[in-house]
Amino acid sequence: MRSDWILDVLTDLKTFATANDLPVLAEQLDDTAIVALAEIAALHDKMQGNAHVEERNGGSDFGGAGAGRHA
Repeated sequence: MRSDWILDVLTDLKTFATANDLPVLAEQLDDTAIVALAEIAALHDKMQGNAHVEERNGGSDFGGAGAGRHA
């Protein structure tokens, strides 16, 4: 899922705030963009980690080794 569109929105809002003499809002939007970047990166890392788990489990994230199989 592409989540980085939110960064474009925040940039547009900051541009508006700056152009309309709203410096505190512009600064807050910078901080918000940093939070968004961090959360998007964490989500990306989490999704990558889940993909690796699925690969190790043969494409399934249900149970550990031998889950659903009889010995």
